[in-house]
Amino acid sequence: MGVIGIDLIKDGWFMEKGALWPGQAMSLEVAEILHHGRTKFQDLLVFRSKAYGNVLVLDGVIQCTERDEYAYQEMIAHLPLFCHPNPERVLVIGGGDGGVLREVLKHSSVKKAVLCEIDEGVIEASKKYFPAMSCSFQDERVELKIMDGAVYMKDHQDEYDIIITDSSDPIGPAEVLFEKPFYESMYRSLRDGGIVATQGECMWLHLNLITPLMASCREIYSTVEYAFTSIPTYPSGQIGVLMCAKQGCNLKEPCRSPSDEMQESFQYYNSEIHTSSFVLPEFAKRALRV
Repeated sequence: MGVIGIDLIKDGWFMEKGALWPGQAMSLEVAEILHHGRTKFQDLLVFRSKAYGNVLVLDGVIQCTERDEYAYQEMIAHLPLFCHPNPERVLVIGGGDGGVLREVLKHSSVKKAVLCEIDEGVIEASKKYFPAMSCSFQDERVELKIMDGAVYMKDHQDEYDIIITDSSDPIGPAEVLFEKPFYESMYRSLRDGGIVATQGECMWLHLNLITPLMASCREIYSTVEYAFTSIPTYPSGQIGVLMCAKQGCNLKEPCRSPSDEMQESFQYYNSEIHTSSFVLPEFAKRALRV
C-alpha cells in the first residue's frame, strides 16, 4: 500500500516527504480537502491550497497544481512536437490529468492523440477538480485507453510520430517506465523520424537514476538529450525531460515555431526557452556526458 496522503496534512499544512528526496520536504498550506480515496493502484488526494489552487497528490507525492502545472505540461509536450516537422499521431502514456494532452492538441497537424492511462481514478478526479486540464478529453481527435502503456504499444508498432510518457516517480506502478525494455517498446512504436519525451526526474536529486537510463537509451536511439524546466512544487523546483529521437535529429533546436496565436496560449514555452532548456550546469553535464 502506498503513502496515505491525508495523513501528511498536519496543522493545516500538507507536507510531501518522498523516499527519492531524503532530507527535504515541500509544504503547502491547505484551504480545503476536496477528495481522498484509494484507486485500484494508489492513494489519491485532492486539496485546495491557499497559494497554488487545487493540488493532485498520488501516494503522498504532488503531481500537479493549478498554479504551476503549465511549466511542466508545456515543456514535455512542445519540446518534442516542435522538433518534428509534421506530427500527426501522438501517444501519451500516463498523463491522466489531461494537461499534456491539452498542449498536444494545440498543434493543428495532430490528427489523432491517444491517452493511455492505467489508473482511471486519476482521469475521473481530473475531470472533477482540474477542468483546465481535463477539457482536452472532449476533443474529437482524442482516444482514451485505460490500460498499461507497455501492453498497448505491443499491438501498435511503427505508428506514432511522438510518444510522451508523463509518469509519476519510479516507485510502484510507474517503476517499469524507467527501464530499458520500456524505451525499446517506445522505439518500436515510433514511425521513422519519431521522437520520445519522458518525465526525466530532477538533476539535483536523481543523477544516479538519470545517468544509467540515458546510457541505456543511447544503445537504442540515434539522439538522446536531457532538458529541464523550473516548477516550484516539484522537488528542488526542477524537473527534467528526457528526449530521444529514432533517427538523427537536433532536439535542441525547434524545426517549427508557434504562430502568434498559438504563442498567446502558452505561459511558459517559447522557441528561446526550447533551446536554453538543454543548457545544463557543469555538474549535470559531466554526469550525463552531454
